[in-house]
Amino acid sequence: MSKIADNHCHETVLVLQGGGSLGAYECGVYKAVDKLKIKCDIVAGTSIGGINAAIISGSKSGKASEDLENFWFTLAETVTPFYLPEKMRQIAASSYSAIWGNPNAFVPVWFGPSVVQSYNSPFLYDITPLKKTLEEYVDFSKLGSSGRPRLVITSVDVQTSKRCIFDSKKDVITAKHVIAVAGYPFYGISWTKVDNKYLWDGTLLSNTPLSEVIEISPYCDKNVIVVNLFPQNQEKLPTNLIESWHRARDIMHTAKTDQTVKLSKIISRYLLIIKKMHHILESDEINKKKIQEMESEYQELIRAHGGIIKQIVRVERNENIPFLFEDADFSLQTIKDLITAGEKDAMKALSNFGKHSTDDKIH
Repeated sequence: MSKIADNHCHETVLVLQGGGSLGAYECGVYKAVDKLKIKCDIVAGTSIGGINAAIISGSKSGKASEDLENFWFTLAETVTPFYLPEKMRQIAASSYSAIWGNPNAFVPVWFGPSVVQSYNSPFLYDITPLKKTLEEYVDFSKLGSSGRPRLVITSVDVQTSKRCIFDSKKDVITAKHVIAVAGYPFYGISWTKVDNKYLWDGTLLSNTPLSEVIEISPYCDKNVIVVNLFPQNQEKLPTNLIESWHRARDIMHTAKTDQTVKLSKIISRYLLIIKKMHHILESDEINKKKIQEMESEYQELIRAHGGIIKQIVRVERNENIPFLFEDADFSLQTIKDLITAGEKDAMKALSNFGKHSTDDKIH
């Protein structure tokens, strides 16, 4: 009997979406993951999710939860008054970010040395300051080392539209690689040149890099935690154009994992049938020669598609007041609120995680 067909490995995967300042919610989720002592084998993300994932995997102090929270307090701005109502605070804080940028993450080109030429620039904000901030919290030499979660981050090639995956198991990942996954052009964030490629935010192709995780680790069965920064469901219909754009943005960026899970289950059913046929042929003396001929192809198929998603839990952020530029609100009060909400939601959603495998209902 084929050993490889019967002895799957198992991995716990944390998938983090992109979403600007909403990434503070993911910080709260990871605080809950840490408190619940859930050991992540792979942490994957794109955009701000990739930034968070890099800090979790490469935590300089070895206390990833603390480093991640301190990183978010470093990005938080204290100019916007905390006592403003939520909607007013969102408007004030996002306007502040648009004009002044964030000194620890991105700076406007109009504050640079070439102010005259900035009007014709392909981007509005330089993301270089984020590289320096990351280096305060990430020990890049520890990425891929034993005892650390495997880091998987995604970006897209500006010129070819092709996906670029950086994997700490195979690649030497630096701060430059990490900021390359966060250049979101629709907010005017610059691209980053890495290995003669000009890279933008992986969100342009997929904001939830679960299929990329399956691609780089196809054999192991997986228990998955997906953080949804953009609500999948919204009962109230938009009442104006701005709210329509907001809802459309949510739909574009929300987790589209159902199809990935469904495909994984379909493949697993096919493999199970093939496995049974393989064992029947293997027990038949007449067919032993035939089974030997197809053995290598069978083993390759199992290795390439053998893993299935055993359990998937979605931790989803809810919002009281829809606002189109909520992901540009870096005010300290909002960052604190997001971290608190992420931890609270995750503690509830993950209370039974890993204790049993659930079968998501996919329609």
